[in-house]
Amino acid sequence: MSNKEVKAALKSAREAIKNKEFKEALKHCKAVLKLEKNNYNAWVFIGLAASELEQPDQSQTAYKKAVELEPEQLLAWQGLANLYEKTDQWDFKVELPNIYQKLVELYLAKVWLQLIQVKEEEAVDKKELLQLWQQMTQLLSDCINEEEQDNNETQQHVSYFPKCGLKLSNMKCFLFLLIRNLFLLYPLEVLCSYYLKTGNTLLSFGCFSRLLDLAPNSGLGHLGLGTKALQEGRFKDATKDLAQGKFVHQQTISSPRYNQTIHLCGAKSLALLGELFSLPLLLFSFLKAASQSPDCGEYYFLLGKLYWDMGEETRKDRSKAHTHLLKVRAEWNLRLKSFMCPFQAAKFDPHLGCVFRYLGHYYREVANDHGRARGCYKKAFEMDDDDAESGAASVDLSMEQDDMDTALAILQSVIEKATPGSAKWAWMRRGLYYLKVGEHQQAVADLQAALRADPEDWVCWECLGEAYLNRRSFTAALKAFGKAHQLQPSSIYSVYQAAAIKQTLGKFKEAVAEYLQITAQQDYVPALKGLGECQLSLAKGLMEDCRDGGAIDLIQQAIQNLFRAVVLRPDLSCLWKLLGDACTAVSTVSSNRAQVLVPALLAGLDSNTQSHALNQAQTLKVGERCYVRALKLMSEVPSLWYDLGLNYYRQSSVPRPDEGGQDSQSLLLEKAQQCLKKAIMMDSGTHSYWNALGVISMSKGLENFALAQHCFIKSIQVEPNNVVAWTNLGTLYLKKDNIELAHEAFKIAQSLEPLYVNCWIGQALIAERVGSYDTMDLFRHTTELSTHMEGVKGYAFWVCSTLLDKSNRDSELYRYNIVQMNAISAAQVALSKYTERIQSDPDAFIMLGYMNEHLQLKRQALQAYKRCFTSGQSEEAVRVYNSIPLQEVSDLAGLALAYCRAGLIPESINAYERALAVASIEKEKAYILTAVALLQHRQGNLDSAKTLLFKCSMLKEPIAESLLCLCALGLVHSDATLAAAALTELLKQGSASGKVTEQRCLLTCALLALQGNYSAVQREASRAVHSNPGNPSLWALLSRLIPQYYPRKANVRLALLYSGVNQLASGRHSEENSHRNALKTMQRAVLLCPDDPATWAGLMAACHTENTSCYLSALYVCLTQTLEAWVLQQAVTGLTLGGQLEQAEALCTQVLNVSPEHPTVMLSLRQVQCQRLLLAGGGTALPDSVLEQLNNTVMMNPTNLGAWHWLAEVYRSQGLLVQAVLAYRQSLQLASQLGLHSSQVASLLRLALLALEPCLDWTDMILEATTEVLKLGSSPMALLFQALLQYVTKMAARETRRLLERLVYSQDFPVTVVQVASWYLLRHLHAKNDQELMNVLLQHAKMNGDQRLLEFHSLLASSST
Repeated sequence: MSNKEVKAALKSAREAIKNKEFKEALKHCKAVLKLEKNNYNAWVFIGLAASELEQPDQSQTAYKKAVELEPEQLLAWQGLANLYEKTDQWDFKVELPNIYQKLVELYLAKVWLQLIQVKEEEAVDKKELLQLWQQMTQLLSDCINEEEQDNNETQQHVSYFPKCGLKLSNMKCFLFLLIRNLFLLYPLEVLCSYYLKTGNTLLSFGCFSRLLDLAPNSGLGHLGLGTKALQEGRFKDATKDLAQGKFVHQQTISSPRYNQTIHLCGAKSLALLGELFSLPLLLFSFLKAASQSPDCGEYYFLLGKLYWDMGEETRKDRSKAHTHLLKVRAEWNLRLKSFMCPFQAAKFDPHLGCVFRYLGHYYREVANDHGRARGCYKKAFEMDDDDAESGAASVDLSMEQDDMDTALAILQSVIEKATPGSAKWAWMRRGLYYLKVGEHQQAVADLQAALRADPEDWVCWECLGEAYLNRRSFTAALKAFGKAHQLQPSSIYSVYQAAAIKQTLGKFKEAVAEYLQITAQQDYVPALKGLGECQLSLAKGLMEDCRDGGAIDLIQQAIQNLFRAVVLRPDLSCLWKLLGDACTAVSTVSSNRAQVLVPALLAGLDSNTQSHALNQAQTLKVGERCYVRALKLMSEVPSLWYDLGLNYYRQSSVPRPDEGGQDSQSLLLEKAQQCLKKAIMMDSGTHSYWNALGVISMSKGLENFALAQHCFIKSIQVEPNNVVAWTNLGTLYLKKDNIELAHEAFKIAQSLEPLYVNCWIGQALIAERVGSYDTMDLFRHTTELSTHMEGVKGYAFWVCSTLLDKSNRDSELYRYNIVQMNAISAAQVALSKYTERIQSDPDAFIMLGYMNEHLQLKRQALQAYKRCFTSGQSEEAVRVYNSIPLQEVSDLAGLALAYCRAGLIPESINAYERALAVASIEKEKAYILTAVALLQHRQGNLDSAKTLLFKCSMLKEPIAESLLCLCALGLVHSDATLAAAALTELLKQGSASGKVTEQRCLLTCALLALQGNYSAVQREASRAVHSNPGNPSLWALLSRLIPQYYPRKANVRLALLYSGVNQLASGRHSEENSHRNALKTMQRAVLLCPDDPATWAGLMAACHTENTSCYLSALYVCLTQTLEAWVLQQAVTGLTLGGQLEQAEALCTQVLNVSPEHPTVMLSLRQVQCQRLLLAGGGTALPDSVLEQLNNTVMMNPTNLGAWHWLAEVYRSQGLLVQAVLAYRQSLQLASQLGLHSSQVASLLRLALLALEPCLDWTDMILEATTEVLKLGSSPMALLFQALLQYVTKMAARETRRLLERLVYSQDFPVTVVQVASWYLLRHLHAKNDQELMNVLLQHAKMNGDQRLLEFHSLLASSST
C-alpha cells in the first residue's frame, strides 16, 4: 500500500467516525497499520472508535501507543482524557490527574482548570491547590509575551464581564481577563469584588496587591488586605485597612455599577470587624447598608441572620429576625414575576435558600409552628439540594409528624444522587429510620455509608453500635461503641452500652469496671442499675463456690449502688425489685456471715448515720419491704408476687428466737403461700410459680403434701421438660416413703438434665435407704457436678464410714472408692466448703478433722475439732438433757459438759456433783473430781481446786490425769513443793508410753527449771530421749531446751549428727520412711559442715545401712551411683556459685567420659553451659536449639523437681512465660505423685510469683495457686502473694488494707513477710492519706525495730512535699 493509499484509508476512517460507523473505521485503521505500524493518526482513530464501541481497555492501549509515538502531540492526550472522564473505572480516575498535568504543559490554561477541579474533588490540601493556582498564573503570564491576541477579543471579554457581575461562576473568564489585561483596573476591581463577596481572600492576595499597585487609594484593595489580615490574626493591620477601605468607598466611589457590590463588601468587612469588636458596630453597619440599598435582599438576610445569632431575646422579637427574613422573601416573590422560571429566580439570589432555612428555624424554635417550619425547610431544600441542614430538618419534622413516606422520599432522592462518601445526613437518618422499624441489617448498611462520609462522627458510631446491638452482633457493637468513646471520651452513653453488652455476655467483672467508670463521674441511673445487677450476679457465682465472704461484700455493694439509683428514681419498680433480690440473696449464706451494711433510710432506722449493720433476718425484712414498694408501683406483675413469696419463704427458714419461733414461721409460710397463689391467679402458665408453691406447701409448718403434689404435677404439665419439678416431686415421694415413685421421678429428671445435681442426690438417698453399694459412688458424683450441701455431707459421711471400717481395707470396693477415686482429698475439699457455709454442724467438723488426720494435716485437724466444740448448740443440748430423766452417770456428765460449753460454770459444777453422788466406780469418781477441780480453778477457786485434786489422789485407783493437773497447778502458781509431790506420785504409776511420757518429761523439766537446776533440765530431757529415741516430740523438746538452758551445747551440727546416729541405731532407713531417714539427715549434716570428718563417717554408715537394707529386701539396688551423683552435684554447685564455671564444666565432662549414660551429670553439665551462655550473651536470647537441648536433658531426669524449677527459670529469663508455667505445672504434678508436700508448696508459690510479673495479667492463676497452697496448710507467702495481687489490682480498696494488716500485725509470720507487707501497707495508707493508721503502723515498726520502714516513710513524706 503506497503513501496515497494510507492517506485514503485514513480519510475513509475519518469519514466513518464522522458517520458513527466505528467498526468500519476500525477496519480502515487496521489496514493502515499493516503497512505502517507506527502511524500516529491510525492509533488515535482506533482509540476513538474503540471508546465509542465501549471497549475502554482497547481504546486506552491505542491512545497510549499513539502517545509513545508522538508524546508532544495533543490529540492522543485529549483522547485519553476524554476516555478517562467518561469511563467509571478507579484505575482511570487515578491516572486522570496525570493526563491533565501533561495537557497543562501542552495546552496551558484550558486544562489547568480541569486539573484544579479534579484536585478539589479529591479534597487535597489547600496548600497544594494554592501552589497549582500560582503555577498556572505564572505559566499564563509567560504566555502573554509570546502570543499576540486581537484587541477585539479582549474587548469582547471585557464587555461580557459586567453581564457576569458578582454572580459569575465561570472562573476561566476571570483568569483570561486578568492574564491578558494585567494593567486594566476595571477587571481587577470586579474580580476583587467577587473575591470579597465569596470570602476567598487567601487565594486572591495577588489581585488585591496588584489593584493597590495600580490604584493606591482603592477601597476594594484595602478591604481585601484588611480581611486577609483579620483571618491571619493581625488585628491592628486589619483594623487599619478595613477602616481605610470603608472610608475610601464612601468618599470616592459613587458609580451605581459598583454601589451594590461595595456596600456588600463594606458590610461584610464590618461584619469581620464586629467579630473583633462588638455586635452593636456590626448591627449598625448592616442597618446603614440596608438603608442605603433598600432593594438589596442580601442585606436583609444578613441583618435577619445577625438578629438570629444575637440570642434568644432577638429571636423571639418578630420585628427583628422574622421581619427581615420575610422582607427578603417578599422581594424574591416580586422579582420572581420578572423571570420565566424558578431557576432564574434562584440564580438571581443564591441566598434565598438560606432565607427559607432561617424562617424554618424561627417557626420551629420560636413560633412552634412545625407545619410552616416544615414547609420552609422543604422550600429551602428544593431551591438548593446541597443544603444539608434544610434537608435534615425537613426529614426530621416529617418523621415527627409521622409522615414517613415524605421523609423517605426525600432521603431516597438524596441518596440516589449522592456519590460515595457524601450525603452523610441522609444516610444517617435513613439508617435511624430502619433501626426504628426493626430492619437492622439495612440500618447497619446505611450507617456504614454515613461513616464513609465522616469517619470521625462519634454520634454515627453510637448509632451503628445500636444497630449492631439490635442485630445481636455483640462483638461488632462493642467495637463501634469503643470507637465512639475514643472519639468522644466525655460521652457516657457509649461506655454504658459497652458495659451492658459485656453484662449480656456474662463478663460481669469487665462490666463492673465500665459501670464504675460512669458512676465515678455522675449518678447515671441505668449505670447504677447495671452495676447492681452485675455485682449481684458475681455474688451468686461466688456463693455457688461457697465463697460467702466475697459474696456478702458484693451484695453489700450492690445494695449501696441500687439504693443510689432508687434515691434518684423512686418511681421505677425494677429498681425496688432488684433491691429486694439483693437483700433476699443473703439467705443462702450462714447466718453468722450475713452481716450486711444497709443504708439507714433503706433500713428504716436512725437516719443520722449513713448505714446500719443488719443480720440475716433484718436484711430479708428489708427485701420484703422493697418488694412491697415495687408492688405498689406495679401491682399487676405476677413475678413480683412470686419474688415476695420466695422472700417470705426464706424468712421462715431463718431462726427468730425473739418473734415467737414456730408461730412466726407458720405465719410467714402462710404469707408466702398466699403470694404464690396470687401470682398463679395472674399467670397460671408459668411453671416456676407452681413449683415454688409446691415447695412451700411441703415445708415443715404447713406440710400440705396433697397440694404440693398437685402443684408439682401442674408445673410439669405447663413445662414437661421441667427437671426441677420432677426432682421436687421425687423428693415428695421419698419423704412419704414411696421409693418406687421417687426413683421414677428422679430418673426422669436425670434424663431431662444429667447435670442437675439435686436429682442425683435423690437417687443417692434412695440407694442409701435400700443399702445399695452404689450409694458412695452416687454421692461422689454429686460433688463432681457442683457443691451442694446435702451431697457433700453424704459423701463425707460415707468416706468416713468406709475409713472407720478397717476390715475391708483389702476389698476391691475399698480400693476403688477410696484409693483410686482419691476419696479422702475430694471429700476433705468439699467438706471444707460445707463447713464454711454451715458453721453450726458439729458432725461436719468432726468428719473434717478425721479426714485431715488421714491427710497428715494435724494442725487443720485440730482446728476442725476445736470448731466442732464452738459450733455445738450447747443451749439446745441443755434443753434436751433436761427433758429426759437423768439417772445414769453418763447423762449427768453430759449435762454438766453441755452447761460448761454454754458457759454456765456453776450449773456445770452442780451437775458434776450430782453425777459424783450417783457414781459407784472409783475411776468414774476420779474423773468427775478432776473435772470439778478444773472448773473451780477456772472460777478462781484455787484452794477448792487443790482440795479436790488431793481428794482424787487419795482414792484407791487414782488416775494419771488428776496428778498431771495437780502438778501443772503447782507449776503455774510457782508452788514447787506441790508440783514435786504430784510428780512423785505420778512417776509411781509405772512406765507410760506415748503422750503421757511426753507430758511427764515436760513437767519434770519445768519443775527443775522452777527450782533453778538448769543443768538437770538438759539431762532429764536427754534421759527421756535416750529412753525413747523414736519419739520425735521428745527430740523437739530437747532441741528447744538446750539453747535455752544450756547454750554451750547448742550445736546444730552435733544435733544433726546425733539425730542421724540415733536414726541409724533405730534402723530408720529409706524403705521405712523415704523422707525422714538416716541418709537424709547425714546429707544435711555434711552440707552444713563439710569439713567435719564425723559427718562424712556418719554418711558412709548411712550409705552402708541403705545398701544392706536393699540386699536384705532382695531389691539389689546399689546406692553407689546415687551417692556419686549427689557428691558431684554438691561439687558442681559449689564451683558454680564461686564463679568457676569452666572448672565445673570440666568436672562434669570428666565424669561423663567415664559414665556417659549418667542423666544427673548431664543435667549438671547443661546447667553450667546454660549459665555460661547467659553470661556471655549479655541478655541475648538463647537459640531454639539450645532450649530444646535443655528440655530434653530435663526430660531425662523426670523425677528431679529441682531440674523442672531450673528449666522454668530459664524460660522465664528468655521471656517464654507460657513454657515456664508448663514447667512449673509439671513439677507440681510430679510432687503430687510423689507425695512431697513441701515440693507442692514450692511449685505453687513459684507459679504464683511468676504470675505476679508486672507485664502479666494472670490474676486467676495467682488466686488458684495461692488457694491450693492454703489448702495444703498455713503459708504466709501465699497470703502475702494474695495481698500483693489485691494491691496491684485494687490498691485503694478496703480489702487491700485488711489483707496487709493481717500479715503486718500477726505474731506468727516470718519477719521478711511482715516487713514486705509493711512496706506495701505504708504505700497504701500514704496514697489514701490515712494519717491515723500510718501512725499506728509506724509505732508498730518502732516497737519491732523496723528501721527501714521508718526510713521509707521519710522518703515518701519528702517526695509528697
